[in-house]
Order: sequence, then C-alpha cells, then structure tokens
Amino acid sequence: MQQVDGAVDTVATFGNWQAFSVLVVDDEAGMRSFLERTLKPRCGLVEVVGDVERGIELMARLHFDLIVLDIALPGKSGIEWLHELREGGFNGDVILITAFADMDTAIEALRAGASDFILKPFRVDQMLNSIKRCFEGARLARENFVLRRELAELGAEVDGLIGHSAAIQHLRGLIKRIAPMPTTVLLQGESGTGKEVTARALHQMSARAARPFVPVNCGAIAAELIESELFGHVKGAFTGATGSRNGLFYYAHGGTLFLDEIAELPLAMQTKLLRVLEERRVRPVGSEKEVPVDVRIIAATNRELAGEVAAGRFRQDLYYRLAVVDIAIPPLRSRSEDVRELAAHFMGLLSTQLGVTPLTLTCEVLEALAAYPWPGNVRELKNFLERSLILGCFPIEALLVACSAPLGDVRDAGQTDSQHTQCSLAEVEKRHILRVLSATGGNKSEAARQLGVSRKTLERKCQEWCESGLSGMRSSY
Repeated sequence: MQQVDGAVDTVATFGNWQAFSVLVVDDEAGMRSFLERTLKPRCGLVEVVGDVERGIELMARLHFDLIVLDIALPGKSGIEWLHELREGGFNGDVILITAFADMDTAIEALRAGASDFILKPFRVDQMLNSIKRCFEGARLARENFVLRRELAELGAEVDGLIGHSAAIQHLRGLIKRIAPMPTTVLLQGESGTGKEVTARALHQMSARAARPFVPVNCGAIAAELIESELFGHVKGAFTGATGSRNGLFYYAHGGTLFLDEIAELPLAMQTKLLRVLEERRVRPVGSEKEVPVDVRIIAATNRELAGEVAAGRFRQDLYYRLAVVDIAIPPLRSRSEDVRELAAHFMGLLSTQLGVTPLTLTCEVLEALAAYPWPGNVRELKNFLERSLILGCFPIEALLVACSAPLGDVRDAGQTDSQHTQCSLAEVEKRHILRVLSATGGNKSEAARQLGVSRKTLERKCQEWCESGLSGMRSSY
C-alpha cells in the first residue's frame, strides 16, 4: 500500500496524540497493519482486531477514545455495533470506513452516531484529518467539562457572589444545592442585589450549562408585545407581523429562561405563562399549533410577591408555581463586611474595562464605603466606583450627602461640644454646605441657590474636598 510510506512522516504535521487511545476493527489484515503503523507513533494506545466480538472483549477492559470501524464485518456489521455502542452509553468518536457504500449507507451511518464516514481507499491525510477533528472535539469537550466543574467549586469569583459574609455563604450554599435540580426558582430581593448574577450561577452549575441562558426583563417590554416576545408569532398574526418569528422560549430550549421583574407581567399574560409552566408547550401568537419546550424557569422580582398576590396584582396559582424554591437575596447593607471585597473586585474589573489606572482603596475610603447603607445595593457600589475611576478620585461627599441622616448633626462618639466650637472656618463652611446639600437631596443647583453662590463654586468646593484626601471625613460621620 502506498499510503504506508508517508505514514510516520505526518507526525509533525498533525500533532501528537499520546493522550488518546484508538481501537481499529477491520477484517482486512492489510488495512489493520496500515492503520496500526500509521497511528502507533502518534497515539498513546492503538489496538487492532478483525471482528466485533474481539472489539467487545477489548472494550470490556480498556478505554478507547476513538474507534475506527469497518462497516462490512463478519457476523455483526459495523453499523449494528455502532447502534449498540450508542445505546450502551459509549460517547467516544467512531469513524466508519467501507469499500462499498451508497448514499443510503452514509446517511444510516451518520444517523447511528458516526463522527465521520470515509470511503476506501483513502489517503493518509484523509484519515489523519478525520482523527484530528475527533480528538480536537474531544479535547474541547473535556476542557469545557473540567472548567465547568472548577467553576462550580470556586467561590465568589465563579458564581459572581463576591464576599464571605454569613449571608452570602448561605446563599452560595443554597445555589450549589438547588442548581442541579430542574426545579423552578423564584428570586426575591431589592433592586441591585444581584438577582441575575444568582440566576446565572444556578444555570452554570446545572446540567443545562452548555445550553442557552436567556434573560428577559418583563417590565421593559410593552404589554401588547410581551406574548409575542416570549412565545413568538406567525406571519399576519397582528398588524406589522410581516413574517414569522420565534420567541424567547424557543431560543432558551434546553437551557434556562430568566424572567426578571416577573411582577410586571400583565394578569392576562400571567395566565398564559402558568399554562406553559404546567404543560411545557407554547403556542405562538396567531398559530393553531403548540410547540413543546424544555426550559427551566428562574423568575425574579424586587417586590414582595406575596403582597402582590394579596393586592390582586399577581395570580396566586402562578405565585405558587414559581415559588417552588423561593430564595431571598440579601441587601448589601446586611453584609457590609463584603464591601471591601466587592470594591476591590470592581476596581480591578472596571479599571481594565475603562483602560485607566486603578485608584487606591485606602482605609479611609473603605471605612466610608462600609458605613454607607447602599440603597441601590451592589449595582450602586459598582456605579460609584466606575464614576470614581472616570473622575480620578473618590467623590465621598456624594455619599455623605446621600446618607439619610443630616450629616452636619452627626458627630464622632468621643467628640465633645467644646471640641466642635474649635472647628476652623473652613470646617464650619464645609459642614454648612454639606448640611444644605443633604436638605436638598443632593440637588446642587438648589443648594447653590440657598447658599447664595454659583453652582460652579459649589462644585469646585466639592472637588477640593475630594482631592484633599478626604480631609475631615471622619468628623463628618
């Protein structure tokens, strides 16, 4: 056979496959010898046999990543054995080879689960290219599997839940326990607490991780369009429907559909969603046919959904259907010890994204960040740090102004009245300006009007305090 002459010389061209094992099943001695001489210098293990029975014996005690299988074999054919292998759970690659084939045979081979189909006689590079594609696919699949396992085992950086407070540790434990289940999950928490981050973690740690994660904000879609958006529509279903369109349930098939702001769904749409959850079938708008869907639902809301039910704004039966598992996402103020880690995480992330030098998170800055209640939760903290990077300094006065208590009246626990009377004129001015800013809710234009100065002057003052290294910050608390 001429193919043998250049077999070993192809090692440098196609790479080294020492981590892989191959079983060759062919009743022709010359073909077995050719493939053995071609593959042994490249692969970690190569076994050759002349029939299916010997192949079964070898597979009972050895693992093979790839089987090169002739179709026309004595006794059981290659396609018959391939069907049995797939039914028995063998997930490795199988390349079918034959000297006699037609289109029907090729189609049957691919339907049986063959990775490739090669007609004899073939060139060395044909076979090696086919094997290379199989091994590359297997390598990527393994790396993907290992990566998902590593991500599932990692802590905050993996699932997006930064911190080690008791509240976040409890949430992380719930996610790891619930994620592998097909159960519908309801996430409840204030705006900005990380409900979508939690939903993505549930998806990534589930068996559906390789399939789509499709988020949709129910409150951002017009009421008259939400049904079409979720279920799709056919041509002519309504005015403007010039063509058919698939819905988000279709695109999430096999994966996870994240319904954010679920409380914003109109009551009529809530009824239709309930039916989909119960029957696992959707009907596109204007269609008479129902389409089966395999989707895990994760819903989220920043409202107290039980209260919405009591008020008649949310269907009770849908609430119970969604809240099979109900997870409360803790607000940032209840886990202030996580602010340091969150700030460091976002500082590194955002400085890279913006292409600027990260700012130093000093003890004074971190104390101020931890003391602030963060009504906008993690999202507000992230936005604050992004604004700081853009400005080149931390606008701590913005946090002071935004605090609910009048900051001018708040004193250090150990500071006496006599000490307050000794404040410098600059400090008195600063306290007064902050007090007025607090009273106007941070409205600088109104504060400047009340103070009798221009807005530009007021902004300059705030900038000076920021650049002075947070001078007097502690005494402002």
